[in-house]
Amino acid sequence: MNAAPALSPRTTPLSQAHRRLGAKMIDFGGWLMPVNYPSGILEEHRATRTAVGMFDVCHMGEVHFHGARAAEALQRLVTNHVGKLTDGRALYTVACNPSGGIVDDLIVYRVKPDHFLIVVNAANIEKDTQHFLQQVGSWCEIHDASDETGLISFQGPKAETVLAPLTSAPIAALKSFHFLPEVEVAGRPAWIARTGYTGEDGFEIFCASRDAEALWQALLDACAGVGGKPAGLGARDTLRLEARLSLYGNDLSDETTPLEAGLGWVVRFEAGDFIGREALLRQREAGLLRKLAGFVMLGRGIARHGYPIHDPSTGAKVGEVTSGTVGPTVGKNIGLGYVPTPLARPGARLLIDCRGRPTEAEVVEGPFYRR
Repeated sequence: MNAAPALSPRTTPLSQAHRRLGAKMIDFGGWLMPVNYPSGILEEHRATRTAVGMFDVCHMGEVHFHGARAAEALQRLVTNHVGKLTDGRALYTVACNPSGGIVDDLIVYRVKPDHFLIVVNAANIEKDTQHFLQQVGSWCEIHDASDETGLISFQGPKAETVLAPLTSAPIAALKSFHFLPEVEVAGRPAWIARTGYTGEDGFEIFCASRDAEALWQALLDACAGVGGKPAGLGARDTLRLEARLSLYGNDLSDETTPLEAGLGWVVRFEAGDFIGREALLRQREAGLLRKLAGFVMLGRGIARHGYPIHDPSTGAKVGEVTSGTVGPTVGKNIGLGYVPTPLARPGARLLIDCRGRPTEAEVVEGPFYRR
């Protein structure tokens, strides 16, 4: 029997724009995405830390909840306190399965009391939408608007200065995790959110897919004068890891709980009877057997996803690296991995097996980089 033909990766509305800029394109979770442009990952990382980095995140999913029970439906799905949101505010949260494992990490935006938007990870759009429909599909209208929505991330210390002349929206007054719906950017209808995934100040700009390329070009022209650059997946990964922001599929999964992942701050047990609540209560009461630890390499070597982690006192394997890279801003090789709770305390030592060469690492607390 002949094997079924491999499916071609999907493209975003900005695919041709990336090619004109000379981007190196790769298959990322079923999407053809730029990993870097000719300037390279390091320069794109530096541009985001010092000026502006532009990221195509049109592959992310956007799911709208409409109806009188929309807030109630969302609270059933997510662990954070949806009821504390007001119009124009957003929150970071996770959705869990009944055993407490993370279905996805999400941002919830409240547009109106009966209208919410959830942004989901690209690889999870179909899974998440089905989960939402199965759990609360009869409570409100749930609409997957991913294909019709474009999303550009505009990040860095000069993002506000560059974006302000392109819109009449009062973005200077926009606080972190707040957003403005139904505004214009460069003459195109858009939403502007003060959110991002780089550890920098900045914005995420939602638009119709058909407007994404024109909006991208306007932003690209505007940021060039301050040293801004388009940036790909490579810089996005080094930036988010320096800020110790987890990546679904690496650091978060259906087999990891938010308590283990250091996301206990988004678990509000008082918020309501969300899916996974009882399992998480039991885990909290019993005590965590493992935690996601951040570490800095002490010896020469770069921790990579999947590298074994050993206890230096016994030599036993105790975990694996979930994310690891060179941190260009911090000037250190850094990583994340789940290890037994006693080894996750700051100052603890680990041994990372870098292709057969044990390399010492030290567990550290908090983000590797703070702006």
